[in-house]
Amino acid sequence: MTAVPPRVEQRTRANGIELAWDSFGDAGAPPLLLVMGLGAQMVAWDDAFCARLAEAGGHRVIRFDNRDIGHSTHLSHLGVPDIQALMAQAMAGQPLRTPYNLRDMAADCVGLLDALGIARAHIVGASMGGAIGHELCIHHPHRMLSFTSIMSTTGAPGLPPPTPEAMAVLFTPSPTTFEAYLPHYARAWRVLRGPSDFPLDEARDAEKAQLVFLRGLNPAGVARQLAAILASGNRKPALRDARVPTLVIHGDADPLVPVACGVDVADAIPGAQLLRIPRMGHALPIPMWPQIVDAISAHTAHTARHPNT
Repeated sequence: MTAVPPRVEQRTRANGIELAWDSFGDAGAPPLLLVMGLGAQMVAWDDAFCARLAEAGGHRVIRFDNRDIGHSTHLSHLGVPDIQALMAQAMAGQPLRTPYNLRDMAADCVGLLDALGIARAHIVGASMGGAIGHELCIHHPHRMLSFTSIMSTTGAPGLPPPTPEAMAVLFTPSPTTFEAYLPHYARAWRVLRGPSDFPLDEARDAEKAQLVFLRGLNPAGVARQLAAILASGNRKPALRDARVPTLVIHGDADPLVPVACGVDVADAIPGAQLLRIPRMGHALPIPMWPQIVDAISAHTAHTARHPNT
C-alpha cells in the first residue's frame, strides 16, 4: 500500500465547539465531507482510502473528529448518560432527554462547512455518520451536493437487530492501558468485519489501535454519542421528503447494522441507489476500497453532470 504523507491537522470553531479536521486533495476541488460513526475518530477513514477518494473523484476530501471524540471538544460537563435507562425508555416509547442528539451533530457538520467557507459539499457518512447524514438531508439539504450513506439505518422500528457478538462489542468498555487495548481492538474488529477473513486489515490492527489510543479515548463521549442515537429515533418518515441525490452502500455480512437496514434507507429516500457488497461487514476492508471509491466517485460525478437528479 502506497504511503500517504502525514496530514496537517487543524482545529476550527464550529457550532459553538472546536472540531479537529484535515483534508486530502486540491483545496479548490469540489469538497467531500466524511462523517464517521459511533466512537470512531476521523482516522477510521484511512489515510490511503481518503487519498484514493480524492484522486479518483477529483475532490477535496475532508475528514473530522465528531464532537466528544478524538481531538474535537469533549463535552465532559454534560455528564455520563445512563444508557440502560435510556434504552428502557426508548422501548417504552417515552421521550428521551439526552445531552444532545444527531441533529446537533449534523449542525456541527454545517458549522464546519461554514468555517471553511464551503457553501455545499458531497457528504459521505458511515454508520452513525450515515445517520448524521440523514439529519442533514432532512434539515440542511441545501448544503449538500450529494449524499452517500454507508452501513447505516433509518432507526425505523422492526428492523433486524445486531448479532449478540456485535452488540457485545458495542457495550464492552475500552481498556485504559495500551497493553489491554490492543487485543480489545483486534477482537472488536474481527467481529465487526463479519465472518470473512481480511488479512490485509488484520495485519494493520496493531498500528491502527496505537494511532487511536495515542490520539486519546473518551468513553464518556462515546456514551453521549450513543445516547444521541437513541434519542434521534425513527428518521424514515422525514426521509421520504428528502431530495438529495443518494447512494446507499451496505455489506451483506454486516453484523451490527444488518443489510436490511441499508435496504430500508434506500427505500426511504426517493431515487436512492443501493449497492450491496458481498462479504463486507461493518467495516471498510481494504479489498473493497476500489469498489467503494469507484461507486462514490461515479455518484458524485453523476450529480455534477445532472444536479437536479
